[in-house]
Amino acid sequence: MVYARFSNFEFPISSFHFQGQGLDNLTHTLTAVALSQAGLSRKTRFATLAVIAGANLPDIDVVTWTRDTTTYLQYHRGLTHSLLGVAGLGALAGAVIYYLGRHAAPKASAGAANLCWLVVCGLAGVASHLLLDFTNSYGVRPFLPFSGRWYAWDIMFIVDPLLLFLLVAGLGIPALLRLMSEEMGARKPGYRAGAMVALAAMALLWGLRDLAHRRVLSLLDSHTYARENPRRVGAFPAPGNPFAWTGVVETDSAFHVVAAGALDDDVNVDDAEVFRKPEPGPALGAARQTRTAGVFLGFARFPWSDTQEHETGYSVTWRDLRYASLGTERRGFVVDVELDKTLRVLSESFSFTGAPRPAGLQGSPAGEEESATPGEADARPASHR
Repeated sequence: MVYARFSNFEFPISSFHFQGQGLDNLTHTLTAVALSQAGLSRKTRFATLAVIAGANLPDIDVVTWTRDTTTYLQYHRGLTHSLLGVAGLGALAGAVIYYLGRHAAPKASAGAANLCWLVVCGLAGVASHLLLDFTNSYGVRPFLPFSGRWYAWDIMFIVDPLLLFLLVAGLGIPALLRLMSEEMGARKPGYRAGAMVALAAMALLWGLRDLAHRRVLSLLDSHTYARENPRRVGAFPAPGNPFAWTGVVETDSAFHVVAAGALDDDVNVDDAEVFRKPEPGPALGAARQTRTAGVFLGFARFPWSDTQEHETGYSVTWRDLRYASLGTERRGFVVDVELDKTLRVLSESFSFTGAPRPAGLQGSPAGEEESATPGEADARPASHR
């Protein structure tokens, strides 16, 4: 399998399913550079540094990973990704760079650092981080600490190769032209035009994906699934191709995961992978009381649960079907809870990558019957847009 890796984030190209939970600092940094070169760099010395610092500061919450993945899930994209965080981190970035810049030896041609403009640059960087994170399916919680509701636009893959290409081209081509001009002794072109083109291309890509997203949601909502009407529908993008999506449809008795194309005339619901909701049972009820399950259910938008009984007890698993990977054995965003026969919790864990699905945890193709295991139907989603 071929893998692409950006910053600390990795996903297999062949299945368009990411693995690992890293930070897409490359996209954030390139966006910050584009914002700076589009005009902010003319306002004050150290402007580019302030925007880049602001664009990466929200991910300081990565320190929570040092405890465990559940803690990271609980606090990632929390206060540092809220509107209060924008104000606080932006001001901090500008003030710290201003203080350090005052002690830096200035170049003869360099202007003085301006505190107000550096704070503006820091705010612009942090705001760009929140906006980029809002565009993908993970989402943000902008109104913390007053509301923990998640908001997500669902139009961009978490690390989108096409967006990275547009940013690299917009910033890289002017750099190449400057190098060529220097060798020829000609006047060096600036970076501003390329940066503005890159930002405009990003906005156009968002608009295109938004139209495709709305189209796919409409197609998904126009069907019945095993003679049941949709209760909720979601559409989640693939990397690179703005017209390829994975649809998730919740009905009264099941979740249906199906490939969908914005350019297609319809969705083939017969090809959907079906995850049936189990009947209530004590094992899943006990597992829901664990800290790991509580954190996960506060985050998951399409949580599907499965309970397997074995000789020594029960294995309870939750998945967020936003991250289902059609046609592969990979699964992401998974909670596993082990119970003994008395329903005492033996272990609990959360994984961003998960392991290949055991036979009992695979969805069935549409139209095939699948017996429900003892458990509790848990369709309680996190509060999302």
